[in-house]
Order: sequence, then C-alpha cells, then structure tokens
Amino acid sequence: MYLLISGSTSGIGQYLTVELSKEFNLILNGRNDEKLISTLELCSKEKHHLIWNYDLKNIEAIEANLADFLQKNSIQISSFVHCAGFLKMLPLKNMSLSVMQETMNTNFFSAVMIIKTLLNKKANDSGLQNVVQISSTASIRGAKAFNIYSASKGAMDSMMRSLAVELAPKVRINSVLPGGVQTQMTDAMFHDKELIERMSKDYPLGLGLPSDIYEMVRFLISEKSRWITGQQFVVDGGRSINISA
Repeated sequence: MYLLISGSTSGIGQYLTVELSKEFNLILNGRNDEKLISTLELCSKEKHHLIWNYDLKNIEAIEANLADFLQKNSIQISSFVHCAGFLKMLPLKNMSLSVMQETMNTNFFSAVMIIKTLLNKKANDSGLQNVVQISSTASIRGAKAFNIYSASKGAMDSMMRSLAVELAPKVRINSVLPGGVQTQMTDAMFHDKELIERMSKDYPLGLGLPSDIYEMVRFLISEKSRWITGQQFVVDGGRSINISA
C-alpha cells in the first residue's frame, strides 16, 4: 500500500513528504521533474517511493492518468494527503477567469478527481482508507485579496464533510487548516516586515512551522484517530481565537 501526496515538491507538502517517507511507501506528485527528483533524494531510502509527474490544474485527464499510473506500477493507494495549492492574491475586480479556474482546479477539483479515482474498484481495488486535505484558515475567515483562494478551500472543506458521511465507515476524511506558516507559496508575504510584525502580535503562540502541520497530519492518518472523520482542525497558534484589539 502507498500514500499519495499531491504538491509534494515545496512548502508544507515537501516537509510532509520527507517526514512521512520514513514510515510509508510514498507516491510523490508534482509537475516539475527536477523538483520531484530533488525531493525524492531527500526521502528515506528504507521505503519504496514513486513519482507521479502530473500538473493537477489539468483536471480533465486526472482519472485516466492516475488509473494508468496505478495499473502500470501494480500498486494500491490507501491514504491521500492533498497539499497541492495555488494562490494568486488579487482584489476581485482584477481577477481574471483563467486565474479563477486555475485556483479552483488545483486546490479543489483535482482533489475531487483524485478521490474519485481512488474509490474506483478497477483503478485502486477500493484500497482507499484515509484522506487528509491541507486547507487554510482562509476557508473560515475573511481576508483582502484572498477571495477565490478562500472559495477553493471552502469548497474543499464542504466536500470533506459530505464525503465523511458518504464514505464511512471504510474511508475517513478530514481537513487541516494552517494559519501563518512560512512556505514558498507565502514567502512574498513574509518578506513584508510590517506584516510580519503585525502577524507576530496576532498569533499568541507565534508564527507556525511546517512541522506543526506535520504533527496533525501524522495523527490523522494513524489509527489513533480511528474515530475521527469529517472534521476541520485549525492549527494556527491561537490566531483564530484572538480577539484582542
């Protein structure tokens, strides 16, 4: 059995990939060969890992491509961690339809199509048992210029709740909602000294690290969370409950 990680070549996805490679056989998903190979080289050599090079914004062919990949390698996927994400910060008046589509395709529709494929008996022999989606606190809070990104994460979490009921008891599905974690996707924001100072004051436990998200994901894919499904887990250093002026 394998664990599939989408968006495994950067940020939280890469950190999760490297850490989880110590315990699981992994399938690394990304769209850049060089980055995929570099990430694979960081992984533990004690387990068996494979690369699935596919750009998830191309949602039309996900089912066929992933099913073909599984058949060619004669493998099954038991767990799926969706880390792939696309963020373009723009006010709605400046947002183009193409950016909206890429955001929704990468963040939401790709997860839908991957899960659908992994539920298919012919493609994956009904091997799927666990799904963890890396969402965002932007799905439950408002922020300027996060409009379509927030919508994509909100859609992901809404789907998660319905699938938790639909797929039980065989498959568990949950979402992890990180707060301010410095990654390649958020790097531009973290270069703003004024923003960093303001965020540091807003986060009671300070800003987050990818390792903080890993610990929650590792728990959710383990048997320790066997009675948990359909939940949103906010991991944000207390930011969402801080109402201080």
